[in-house]
Parts: sequence; structure tokens; C-alpha cells
Amino acid sequence: MTKTYHFIGIKGSGMSALALMLHQMGHQVQGSDVEKYYFTQRGLEQAGIKILPFDEKNLQADVEVIAGNAFRPDNNLEIAYADANGISYKRYHEFLGIFMRNFVSMGVAGAHGKTSTTGMLAHVLSNITDTSYLIGDGTGRGSANAKYFAFEADEYERHFMPYHPEYSIITNIDFDHPDYFTCLEDVFNAFNDYAKQVSKGVFVYGEDKELRRITANAPIYYYGFKEGNDFVAHDLLRSTTGSSFKVSFCGKELGEFKIPSFGRHNIMNATAVIGLLYTAGFDLTLVREHLATFGGVKRRFTEKMVNGTTIIDDFAHHPTEIIATLDAARQKYPSKEIVAIFQPHTFTRTIALLDEFAEALNQADAVYLAQIYGSAREVDHGDVKVEDLAAKIVKKADIITVDNVSPLLEHPNAVYVFMGAGDIQTYEYSFERLLSNLTSNVQ
Repeated sequence: MTKTYHFIGIKGSGMSALALMLHQMGHQVQGSDVEKYYFTQRGLEQAGIKILPFDEKNLQADVEVIAGNAFRPDNNLEIAYADANGISYKRYHEFLGIFMRNFVSMGVAGAHGKTSTTGMLAHVLSNITDTSYLIGDGTGRGSANAKYFAFEADEYERHFMPYHPEYSIITNIDFDHPDYFTCLEDVFNAFNDYAKQVSKGVFVYGEDKELRRITANAPIYYYGFKEGNDFVAHDLLRSTTGSSFKVSFCGKELGEFKIPSFGRHNIMNATAVIGLLYTAGFDLTLVREHLATFGGVKRRFTEKMVNGTTIIDDFAHHPTEIIATLDAARQKYPSKEIVAIFQPHTFTRTIALLDEFAEALNQADAVYLAQIYGSAREVDHGDVKVEDLAAKIVKKADIITVDNVSPLLEHPNAVYVFMGAGDIQTYEYSFERLLSNLTSNVQ
């Protein structure tokens, strides 16, 4: 039966993906959000989905309301109006927990890498069979006849607890979101509770000591580089065009696989996908074929060339993710200087991981920092400034502004890696305009 959905905060990455999926399944979809441009809205606009300003009039009768988790009665007039007038709504994760019961669902959880891994799983699966999916980069696909559903399971505020998938990958456990989780053990407990809700198979990175502690009601399969895991990636060959590797399962060789992506973390992501689909009974010949054509997801090592200069855009906002992104850049561009432009995201994360951020950024050849991007969920009490991070970085770390990115021009043979979860793209666009103007002036 066709329904009409209204999304409060439709530009959110998960929300926009869900909106697209429901639209493709034949439902009527609209949503509201702030006017500021966000990268997810392009897909919504191309689909003809209306994006409205926040307004009480958006909450009409016979409309099912889905609310983004960032919005509350004290910061959003639609939520306040709904609460005051008895209009029911579901949060994104509450709706999704009910919705996925219609499919054989395959989740991807983890502190890092879940968007890339979900994208890879969705790409392979949808090329083999009719599949609906939700990816955290704002991408969604819906099919009324799909048997399978691949989705990203977010641990923040334990939002994945309404989910009961048949299969799930868990890429890693790490301390993040210090505005919610109190310590690493708190994070572990959340993932452990989630794992217990998986019914047919849990696939975890076996070289993560926290994941080795996971218990579940379903069988647990470990994947990794080392012997002692169930699925082992070996005979790695990392080149400037991608990565190839072999996979064995409990001593049985499953063959060679190739991916057109970079970094050891992407080999692990692919091994997790191979393990899940092999266990679920899919033909590895087809898995091998479609892994080789996976082009990546939005804002995860997204590359562009601006007048002969290579720019990489990545969502990396945790030290572990920064290390992985810089490793990927070195693999693809071994003869280039790797210049990192990083914007810390949230004051609480910056305070909690200040030393780890400095250590990760030291793996670049040069470092530039943007001002900390604060979350709407926190207040800046002045406890940390970007200068504090700059002081801890061994290499000279310069602080740049959107209005003046000219210091970046001091690197004639460089690849520029812009990283962050805030508005780091405004710095990136400023640099692109500078490069374009330089070329125009030369001409």
C-alpha cells in the first residue's frame, strides 16, 4: 500500500538515503530541513523529492512522519508542534527496525568503515540479486520485490538496538562519540548487545581485541590477515591501480579477489563482504566479478583533479580513520607529497583524542588545520582550541581559514587530502577556486 512520508531533517545522510529508498518503492516522499546546502540533497533533487523549510503546515493528516535524531522540541518547530498536538512520529532508527522485517537483512556496524563496507556489500549484492539498501553517504535504493536489504547500523546513542538482522559485519570497536559513550567498555557493551540480536551470522574483524570479546547467539566468524581467523586475506598485492589478495576459509582456498580501491582497511572490508556472502550461499564467481567494479561511496576517498592538482575528499574524523585515509593516499600516490588538511569535529572528541589526532596526522608530509567544527549537541566552553592540536603535531602544522587557503600552494608535487565531518568542504572549494583562478591568470 502506498503511503506518504514526511521527513523532518531530510538532508541527514541516513534520512536522505531512506527517503530515496521509499520514493523508489513507489511511496510519496517529502521532507524539511535548513536552507544550507548539504551534499546529500543533490540525490533528493534529482529524484524530484520536495525539500521544504521547517513549517508546522508540513505535518498534514495521513502523513507518516519520520524525524531525524538531531531534532528535538527545543530546537525544531515541527517536533514541538507534533508533541503539542499529539502527532505521532518515529525516529529514523525506530522506523528502520520495523521496516527491515520485510527482508533478509544484512547490517554493517563498527566504529569506522561501516559506510564503505555497506556500500561495497550493497554494490555486490544488488548486482547479483534484487536488493534494497541504505548507505550512510546518503545513498538509498528501494525495490518492492527485493528479498535482501543491506544497511548501515549506527552505534551512536545505541541507535542500532531496534535492529535484528539475519547477518551483520562489525568492522571494529573504538572509543568515539565521547559526548555519549563514557569509555571504551561502554562502547563495547553497546556492540555486544547489538551482536546478540543477529540471528544467522556475525562477521567480526578478528585482530581487534575488543571484537574478540564479543558474544552472540548466532555463529561468530572472524576475518583478518592472520592465521587463527576463519576468513584470512593473504598474498596481498597493493599497487597504484588497486589491491589484489587471496582469501581462505578455515584452510580452504576461495580464490583471488581484486578491488579498485586503496589501503589495507579496504582489503579487510572486502574480506568481510566475501565472508558474509559466502556463508549466505552466494556464488563467489559473481562476488569476485562485482567486487572488481565497486567505485566507492560519497566522501570516502573521493578524488577530483583541478587543473592538474589531485584533491581527495574524505569523511575521516577519528584518528583511526585518518591513518587509513593517509595509508590509502600513499598507496595510490607513492611519489607525491601527502598534504593533510584536517578539521576536528566536535569539541568533546577533540579533547578526548587530542594526542591520538596528533599522532595520526604526523603520518602526512605536511599538515594544515581548520577551526574545530562544533556539534549542535554541545557547547564550546573554551576548553580546547585547534591551536592545542597544532602544538602537539611534530611536523609544522599551520592553521588556515576559508578566506585564505593560499599557504597550500607551497607544495608543488602534492596530493591534497581534505578530511573532516563538519564543513571542511568549504575549505576544499575555496582551494579549488584558488587553483582555477591561478590558471586563468596564467592564461
